[in-house]
Amino acid sequence: MVRLVLVVVLFVFIARAFWRVVDNIVAAAGDQAPSQRSSRTGTAAKMTRDPVCGTFILPDRSLSIGDGRGRVYFCSDACRDKYLAKSA
Repeated sequence: MVRLVLVVVLFVFIARAFWRVVDNIVAAAGDQAPSQRSSRTGTAAKMTRDPVCGTFILPDRSLSIGDGRGRVYFCSDACRDKYLAKSA
């Protein structure tokens, strides 16, 4: 009985993986995004990395300064101050 249940579970996993591959191939052939079966909605946000501590942050929720190359984003006042002290 246990063996039958394990075989059924294995079959379900294989069938689901096969369906996802087929779904992605069909979507790519039709120039469409693959169907989203998850509950996540919206778009991905572009994150940037703090040059001092390496934390990834959203640019619109971070501190920033402009330097010669563009804008630099920081997670905190302490990281911004360390960056300014190092570059001075």
